[in-house]
Amino acid sequence: MHNDPHMNPPRLDQPEPQRVVALDVFRGATILTMILVNNPGSWSHVFAPLRHAEWHGWTPTDLVFPFFLFIVGVAIALSLGRRVEGGVSRSVIVRQILRRGLVLFGLGIFLNMFPFVADFETFQLKSVATLRIPGVLQRIAICYVVVGLLTLWLRARTLGYVTVACLGGYWALMTLVPLPGGLEPDLSIPDQNLAAVIDRFLLGSHLWSGTRTWDPEGILSTIPALATTLFGVSVGRLLRSSTTRSEQVTHLFVRGSLLVVLGYVFDWFFPINKGIWTSSYAVFTAGQAMCALALAMWFVDVCGYRRALRPFIAYGVNPITVFVMSGVVGRLMTTIRVATESGKSIALKTWIYEACYTSWITIPKLASLAFALTWVVGWYCVLSWMLRRNLIVKV
Repeated sequence: MHNDPHMNPPRLDQPEPQRVVALDVFRGATILTMILVNNPGSWSHVFAPLRHAEWHGWTPTDLVFPFFLFIVGVAIALSLGRRVEGGVSRSVIVRQILRRGLVLFGLGIFLNMFPFVADFETFQLKSVATLRIPGVLQRIAICYVVVGLLTLWLRARTLGYVTVACLGGYWALMTLVPLPGGLEPDLSIPDQNLAAVIDRFLLGSHLWSGTRTWDPEGILSTIPALATTLFGVSVGRLLRSSTTRSEQVTHLFVRGSLLVVLGYVFDWFFPINKGIWTSSYAVFTAGQAMCALALAMWFVDVCGYRRALRPFIAYGVNPITVFVMSGVVGRLMTTIRVATESGKSIALKTWIYEACYTSWITIPKLASLAFALTWVVGWYCVLSWMLRRNLIVKV
């Protein structure tokens, strides 16, 4: 835990020129949505916009993860720019980048393992042989390290070339390279593409338990995820420029809208798909992210609506903290068992859900949503307390 003057939460009654408060708002809205969609009362009863698309296409939920990677890119540009201008040596910055990347990756592995036992009644340990290695935090860690190092050493124009190379190269690999056994890649089949083949070959049994044949945060699909993060870096450099906030908002709206259109055009050749993070998906979601950040900047910097956005700021200054804490508590609630009056043993979460929500909310999807909203409000109370005491947990 640190009290870095560049990382402290903003006072809500006056501007803080060294911090882009709108980025905190955007980050907070993104992580809040992530917490919401990850914690329904029942996975069997979820409204369609709060689910991922089955395969090709997108829903609002499919915007959450690329938005977060985009924000990581923006923060990289802002943070590295300040440190380089402050005289911090590149070797020190490299060590900081690598350390933070390792911590993030380690936290991801920890969440995949937690709570280490399959059932508290038997205390049977989870098998390391089938432990999932990829994950959300792991992908964030890889993108943070790779893009951070690229941003530290390469010029803006070169980073643009790298972004295009990631998008074009991934498209070529996924559509033109034949699969083992002479199979042609078929992007309509989740496990019949090069990304799935590489995941199975290199990760074996350490894949997502939902399929065991491919992973949504797999190895090859990290390439276009790097492009998503690099789009954020380009925006971070724009925010550090001498242009006014109003000009930046206009620029982001225009640029974001063009990328959304380009993403839809790219979709004709390489379908928008979160599961394999297609290049069209990376372009499309980057455009959406630019428009969303522009909207946040318009509310915060042009209209001055900071106090009303406090819930998003509370989430935005401690995003990794709430992601990890929510994951830990959620996993405990599904592992701890409670005996019912009938003698049946059920998960603590199920017991709470049935006692406090389905017992009086007769529409299953509304009951499930009410549980998720309660979860979001509960964590906001914790984060608001941390914000009032200026507690920022940094990795």
